[in-house]
Amino acid sequence: MDDIKIGEILLPGDDETRERQERSVRARFWPTLKKAFRQLPFARDVVASYYCATDRRTPLRVRGILLAALGYFVLPFDAVPDVFALVGFTDDIAVLTTAIALISGHIRAEHYQAADEALAEQSPQRG
Repeated sequence: MDDIKIGEILLPGDDETRERQERSVRARFWPTLKKAFRQLPFARDVVASYYCATDRRTPLRVRGILLAALGYFVLPFDAVPDVFALVGFTDDIAVLTTAIALISGHIRAEHYQAADEALAEQSPQRG
């Protein structure tokens, strides 16, 4: 995936686009994360990004970038379909890594704390 495509994906869009992306991300985020969890080496950062993107105190431009990246992550069909084991999430990882690098200063400790709590709840219980 080249820089141009990633740049196009991460465009924050207008208010209507951001609202549509937020609804889509909220509806599909957790099921998609559960499928990708073992292949996603930075799941904590992705979940913290989710909380940052849905935090109304986060600047609109940052929320737009994160929602675009998370929206790409939750889409069932993208550049490399997620149904292909191991390689299916590589494009998603590239987009998410780029977005997190661009806005990392906006992901606060409280977003990571919420991510830790959510990941603890989502983790399969070992018995």
